[in-house]
Amino acid sequence: MTIKKYVLISLLAMVLMACSTSKQVANTGSKDEEKQADLGPELSEDKRIEFEFLFIEGLKQKMLGNHDLAVQYLNSCLDINPQSAASLYELAGIYAAKGEVVSAKLLLERAIQIEPENRWYKILLAQIYQNNNEYSKAGDIYAILLKDDPNNVDYLYRNALLMASSDQPQRAIDAYNEMERVVGYNEQIALARQQLYREMGDNKKAYSEIQKLIEAFPDIPEYHGILADMYKEDGKMDEALEHYHKVLDMNPSNGFVHFSLASFYLQNNEIEKGYDHARKGFSNAEVAIETKIQLYLMLLNAPDEIKMDDSDFEELINLIIKAHPEDARSYSIMADYLVQQERGSEAREYMLNALDISSDNYRLWEQLLMIDNQLLDFESMAKHSQKALLLFPSQPLLYVLNAVANLQLKDYPKVLKTLENGQLYVTDNKQMESQFEMYRAEAYYNLDEKDKAFSAFDKAIEADPENYMALNNYAYYLSELGIELEKAEVMSAKVIQAHPDNATYLDTHAWVLFKKGEYRLAKFYMDTAMQNGADESEVCVEHYGDIHYKLDDVENAVKYWEKALEMGSSSELLKKKIEQKRYIEEEK
Repeated sequence: MTIKKYVLISLLAMVLMACSTSKQVANTGSKDEEKQADLGPELSEDKRIEFEFLFIEGLKQKMLGNHDLAVQYLNSCLDINPQSAASLYELAGIYAAKGEVVSAKLLLERAIQIEPENRWYKILLAQIYQNNNEYSKAGDIYAILLKDDPNNVDYLYRNALLMASSDQPQRAIDAYNEMERVVGYNEQIALARQQLYREMGDNKKAYSEIQKLIEAFPDIPEYHGILADMYKEDGKMDEALEHYHKVLDMNPSNGFVHFSLASFYLQNNEIEKGYDHARKGFSNAEVAIETKIQLYLMLLNAPDEIKMDDSDFEELINLIIKAHPEDARSYSIMADYLVQQERGSEAREYMLNALDISSDNYRLWEQLLMIDNQLLDFESMAKHSQKALLLFPSQPLLYVLNAVANLQLKDYPKVLKTLENGQLYVTDNKQMESQFEMYRAEAYYNLDEKDKAFSAFDKAIEADPENYMALNNYAYYLSELGIELEKAEVMSAKVIQAHPDNATYLDTHAWVLFKKGEYRLAKFYMDTAMQNGADESEVCVEHYGDIHYKLDDVENAVKYWEKALEMGSSSELLKKKIEQKRYIEEEK
């Protein structure tokens, strides 16, 4: 309820500022001011003609966007007449547009010294101060302007906004009071003052402002809502509840008050009442979906003691979908919720619904591909990423995701082609460059082009020394080949130092040590890996058996080999190990 009114104030500010800005660009002062500024002291006829030519050319080049040329012409004007305030003003505008704030301010301050009565110079300087977050200085300029034009509503409003932004609330209130003197009693002014009084801690005057609004506009329920919100913030729950119900009495279909009541009851641990009002608010199609999303996220992150059940959350999202069936965000929220509930297949259907409505939304495609990846559905991931690339060909992440899918599908030439096509869009992003090189390395390795693979791994790690997946895989491949084992150990050690509980990384380090003949140390790391989930991988379990064999524990070696086979390994070499009860080196 309060939010709605605050938005009105912000919009009014934007409209006033937009109107004023266009006005300032169109005017540089009266004709008399321009004549006095341009010509300055008496000039010879030749100099006068030269000055006017240069000034007009400078303005023309400025309008055409040729700022450097415009600066040259205007500087030439100042060479002829250093007291030309108009030239200083035009130069200041160019420098301000280029972001050269210091130069712009110095030029304008000089122009104002020459022509202190020219309001347009002061307005531009105030705008520059404001854009540079020097709100107090900008407000001071409007205060000066108000002395000459005390009834100018634009000046009054700008001065009030700037004083509020510069943490001078009392000066802002004084400006709003002056504005009210000119335009009469106004709800936006009253609401702005109420906010300022709250910031100052003067709650008595803040409450008084809202009470006056209720008296002046008795048919507007939102003011009771603002008053209720204030009472709730101040811990006056009975008074808050009274005014929330006044809003309902005046407008039973007001969705905003249902949200306020939902928040009220939930904070007071009355979960059923809170959920009932939340459901009514979510059902109201007149309430903006943004407001519903905001409340949904608040409820989702609420403390456990007041958090609703999962079924309640799902019902609320379904109410959003029912109220906003043409908004892709409705389905996206449900998809996110279902992902959290580990219901990926359902989540994907909702994400596809969202994309049917808004296929030009890149974020939705990215979410869809992440769901495909979680589902290990790489055929769908390849297909969906290819569709996304047609719509967003300059998004490098899509090329990476397409490469990941095709790696899993063992279409290695397609991986290399995809990465080649996307390389153009990897600019000034070392982590993305590293991802491209890493997946390129994986494709080359599987195509048995090991030199190219290791070269690509080197590039991946050079681009991002903390690409732990690249470091791990590179180390593992080197250990599998039994080459550069010292390099492999250094890389693998860096990985497990960063991820000491990752079973896959621990297995790699153990395997590097195994290949180096350091079997006891390998078992130490493999023990840790098994405690962290490696016992669910047939490859890791087989490695564990290999390590036991090298430590002369044949019984446990065979035990773990048999377990790896039972887990689904199809390795013929593993079967031979079991049959012969001995470790057999894989042929390279």
